[in-house]
Amino acid sequence: QGKFVESGGGLVQPGGSLRLSCAASESIFSDYVMGWYSQAPGKQRELVASITTAGETNYRNSVKGRFTISRDNAKNMVYLQMNGLKPEDTAVYYCNQAPVYSMQYKYWGQGTQVTVSS
Repeated sequence: QGKFVESGGGLVQPGGSLRLSCAASESIFSDYVMGWYSQAPGKQRELVASITTAGETNYRNSVKGRFTISRDNAKNMVYLQMNGLKPEDTAVYYCNQAPVYSMQYKYWGQGTQVTVSS
């Protein structure tokens, strides 16, 4: 079944942009709502945005209007376009199905670090 593999993070100045990518095997991607999660140092992992198989999206209030989640069902990929980045967006970002219960714990990947700093 595999895991999700995230990429695209990095160091960016406030106001900058990044595009995160998440690759998955079809078996854990194609029929599921997908989400991007963030985990800041010392904090719990939290849902940032989610997208259904039909493309309906939801966002955490703090990222509305700045982040855009999308998915490519043909490629088993999900993306997070991050614009207007703020220092408080600094975190490790992960993707997984949404919501996550104990059954989905085994799909967590390494995540990708996003650091917003001048």
